[in-house]
Amino acid sequence: MRSLRAAQTLAFRSLISARPLHGAASPAAAATAGVRRCAPPVTPPRLPSASSRVMPAGVAGAVSFSLTFATVAAAEAKAKERPPSDLLPQNVVLYQYQACPFCNKVRAFLDYHDIPYKVVEVNPLSKKEIKWSDYKKVPILTVDGEELVDSSDIINILQRRIRPDEVTNEDEAKWRMWVDEHLVHVLSPNIYRTTSEALESFDYIAKHGNFSFTERFAVKYAGAAAMYMVSKKLKKKYNITDERASLYDAANTWTEALNGRDFLGGSKPNLADLAVFGVLRPIRYLRAGKDMVENTQIGEWYQRMEDAVGEPSRIQE
Repeated sequence: MRSLRAAQTLAFRSLISARPLHGAASPAAAATAGVRRCAPPVTPPRLPSASSRVMPAGVAGAVSFSLTFATVAAAEAKAKERPPSDLLPQNVVLYQYQACPFCNKVRAFLDYHDIPYKVVEVNPLSKKEIKWSDYKKVPILTVDGEELVDSSDIINILQRRIRPDEVTNEDEAKWRMWVDEHLVHVLSPNIYRTTSEALESFDYIAKHGNFSFTERFAVKYAGAAAMYMVSKKLKKKYNITDERASLYDAANTWTEALNGRDFLGGSKPNLADLAVFGVLRPIRYLRAGKDMVENTQIGEWYQRMEDAVGEPSRIQE
């Protein structure tokens, strides 16, 4: 908080030393200087002089302090939370699918904490990029050669390493569990709700995934058809009768949990904020995500999260 204390000191100094701007005379001096020896019989009303409109020093200082404090507080709310250099994870590599919500959850954590990482995009057909691992799912994260698996476990381990003195509260833990056990399950029935939406989703997957040209064509059409059918089974499994209604209910449940705060963490995102943001990020600009923002109150929070997480800390190769 050095920047905040410096801003407060600067503003306080301006409070006790503020003077009228541009060396203007005081209102009394200006009035005295304006007296004429021979005034006309009828004197028209005079507009207040520039000097009479100068803000009193105390008010100017108070306004300066308020603006400085608000500016610094807003900047710090958006600042990334990079850990101390001695706790910063090294040689971080994420094995992922670009559109995977669990992989995006890990990326949101890494990006917000400004942890540099490399990405290996895994081919979901061959999975040749992770043949070295006994864990045949993504995400997989390696830190200095150590293998970490399962998105929530990965985040828990990293959080303990970079913030060893912080304790997760019950509310934060409850909402992180809600993400894994409820929110993610309403996504697939929504993004594969119709054949056109399934094609839209797999067009994104094909373009951003690790596929050859021929695989890209097959993945888009065969994958879309397969996931359209799978989504119907998921809809039945999780007792979803109306896909969009379930998505809107989930979004409204989350915004109600904020209870007027910018983030569940208060002035800054916590792990639950990052988890919700992470799993929603792959769908935000698909039809399902656009409908969600248009029909719920989640859009403002999502925009604040985009600002807070900022640019990816991914190392481009």
